[in-house]
Amino acid sequence: MGFCVIFGPGNAARGADYSPHLERDFPTALLWGDTHLHTRLSIDAGLVGNRLGPDEAYRFARGEAVTSSSGLPARLSRPLDFLAVADHSDGMGLFDLIGRGAPRIIGLDLGKRWYQLLKEGRNQEVVTELRVAFGKNKLPWATNEPELLLPVWQSIVDAAERHNRPGVFTTLIGYEWTSAAGGRTLHRVVLYRDGADRVRQQIPYTRADSADPEDLWRAFADYEVQTGGSVLSIPHNGNQSNGWMFADRTLGGDPLDADYAARRSRWEPLYEVTQIKGDSETHSFLSPDDEFADFETWDAGNGTLTLGKTPDMLSGEYARSALKKGLAYQAEQGANPFKFGLIGSTDSHTSLATAQEDNFFGKHPASEPFPDRARRVFDAVDDRVVYNWQQASAGLAAVWARENTRESIWDALKRREVYATTGSRMAVRFFGGWNFGEDDVAVPDLAARGYAGGVPMGADLPPGDGSGSPVFLVAALRDPIGANLDRVQIVKGWRDRAGELHEKVYDVAWSDIQARRPDRSGRLPAVGSTVDTASASWRNAIGSGELKALWRDPDFEPAEEAFYYARVLEIPTPRWTTYDAVRFAVSMPDQVPETIQERAYTSPIWYTPTVR
Repeated sequence: MGFCVIFGPGNAARGADYSPHLERDFPTALLWGDTHLHTRLSIDAGLVGNRLGPDEAYRFARGEAVTSSSGLPARLSRPLDFLAVADHSDGMGLFDLIGRGAPRIIGLDLGKRWYQLLKEGRNQEVVTELRVAFGKNKLPWATNEPELLLPVWQSIVDAAERHNRPGVFTTLIGYEWTSAAGGRTLHRVVLYRDGADRVRQQIPYTRADSADPEDLWRAFADYEVQTGGSVLSIPHNGNQSNGWMFADRTLGGDPLDADYAARRSRWEPLYEVTQIKGDSETHSFLSPDDEFADFETWDAGNGTLTLGKTPDMLSGEYARSALKKGLAYQAEQGANPFKFGLIGSTDSHTSLATAQEDNFFGKHPASEPFPDRARRVFDAVDDRVVYNWQQASAGLAAVWARENTRESIWDALKRREVYATTGSRMAVRFFGGWNFGEDDVAVPDLAARGYAGGVPMGADLPPGDGSGSPVFLVAALRDPIGANLDRVQIVKGWRDRAGELHEKVYDVAWSDIQARRPDRSGRLPAVGSTVDTASASWRNAIGSGELKALWRDPDFEPAEEAFYYARVLEIPTPRWTTYDAVRFAVSMPDQVPETIQERAYTSPIWYTPTVR
């Protein structure tokens, strides 16, 4: 039997441009990761019992099972796509260096004594003495000495190189610079776009070099000039800065000017808005009309709890208030120091990047799962007490990238096309433009319409023609193994012509739309709850798997600076403390929340008037 081959028409007749995707050039890969994880090489993690290093951290993030420092087997429900091990630069690897008998350490009597104690198994004595000495800055050697810091940094870089698998799993090389002037948490995670060849040319910056972020940025500029590489930093935990994370003065006491704004905007394009030590989107004191503002709130004091919290500090700590402040600087100085996108990460010191409520391994080994962990004190100074139950099982960084590589992920972070979640892996798109219509939100490929007719999250709206209000496309798809969605909101902040700053939260899409109607005040009824706290379970019998909306700003004024970001809420699910209560058959203190509404925060889209 023979074959008859019939040749069809040539390319011209068949249509050389038949494929509609040939010219598609926008990010289609949604990647999930953690940009802020500590291993035993962070001095505070090593001192409290973390015995897992970067290799275990990467293996765990890739989806492998590992044994935690407290001896518990642990595994993620799904692998992450990328991870940054961000060990503290100050005291980096110090506990390990003592144990290995580094010559610079055992050459001094105190270091030799600690080394001998460790050899004899008297670890706790070393931990206690080292903690006191480090806290009082009375170590007999400098923690930024190259002889000590360089070999540890080299080992961190080597581990990142070993585990980097372009297209499959990405390791971002970085560290945490730990500025804590006066106990105020002004920490930054430093992330490089580069590989080992460039990163090895400069050792990490430490607070022994300087505690001033402006000096850190100068070190960044030097790095880029010397190596041809690229670097950025991500501030975090503003809720423990006692008003200094987004203060109106520099650490040196000078008012913020346009030069400062330009430098901060360049080097710090993002803010870590949610993590283990609470949520920093907004505070109920700052946003009294926002019914979802009081979420995983930490407001006991500064990072060391040595100073209490007063209401006047809050506007310098939370993302929404800082974004509003930025509008004022933009209008008055022509530059915005607080123009940042939003991501989440864990800040876990266990080497385990866990952010799911039913798989939460705590901040450090002492708060890994055991029956009484929720009731234990996390930190306390005088009458300021934080309990383990106040730890939040958060968060994750979601990145819209072109591919899973260091360069592509870093570029997405830099351009702010990213968003934060508190642990859920819901997919969210957010676009702004001037001419979107109902057809754009109804099509299956909303992203193609969004890029073609507008700008994505993290970008600036181009000038309109003056004939109407900006229009936004937003779409959210639930986590495939998570809860249904309750609602999608758009948060707007603006500066009016008199210079006053305002905010408003708009419900733009919600589940069960026929039965749930806003009341006379505009408030949408609660979605309800299917949570069974006795079994720590819930059902997706309410809510929606997908929500989309086309929304036009009804309060738009062309002469007023504004920003917009989307907030997506799931239906209620059990909090990690409820899972603990059931698994360990224990009761929780009355003040412990039983449920949580996981959420996502997109990076904003900014509008700047061309003429005021």
